[in-house]
Amino acid sequence: MARTHLVDAALHPVRDHMAFESCVEQLGSAIQLGIFEPGTLLPPERILSEKLGVSRATVREAISALRAAGFVSTTRGRGGGTVVEEVRPVRLPDQANIGDRNSEITDTVIFRRVIEPGACFVAASQTLSTESRSLLRDCLNDLSEAPSPTRYRQADARLHLSIASVCGSSELTKACSMIQTKIHQFLEEIPFLEKNIAHSERQHQRIVKSILDGDAEVARSVMEDHCDATAALLKGLLK
Repeated sequence: MARTHLVDAALHPVRDHMAFESCVEQLGSAIQLGIFEPGTLLPPERILSEKLGVSRATVREAISALRAAGFVSTTRGRGGGTVVEEVRPVRLPDQANIGDRNSEITDTVIFRRVIEPGACFVAASQTLSTESRSLLRDCLNDLSEAPSPTRYRQADARLHLSIASVCGSSELTKACSMIQTKIHQFLEEIPFLEKNIAHSERQHQRIVKSILDGDAEVARSVMEDHCDATAALLKGLLK
């Protein structure tokens, strides 16, 4: 599957005064969301340094931090490289800061309710390229073929990110990438509910079909319902 849109959505130039930390954050988030899939090689340092706007030395340091955290492993010598590992991020709630956590969940789902339906409307209002249409179809297909709950949630995040990435706004893709990283972390803390997944599947199919058909109002409306359903689960199971 062509993932140029998704990589560009996840990786963007970082701020000089926290270059190392931002590189770790962006690369780690891209691995958690499955943009760089388990068992595959990370792009070469040269490519990563260009996308992140930092030196190769900074990229090397960021990869070293990811390796220490178990996100990647590195094989030396001919044919070697940095391989993405299977990771299952779990962020257990800190009961001492439960009020802050509730606020974080509420803040995230409200922001998402504004951003993602709007992205659907914009995507459906445009004349999409063949590559963009294929990306949406491929991401939707990844959901039905996901071999495990973790892979399913990664494919889910990639689909949402792909919708933003075809809109042509780098700021929109940055916002969606940040939202999906947070939503993904929250979802990893709740059970994988088959009934909810079946409902989400139907919504995903309607969203993609509406975008491809150019039906902007339906695409936005279904995404609003989809965001509301996820928000209800998070508020009910994590608060």
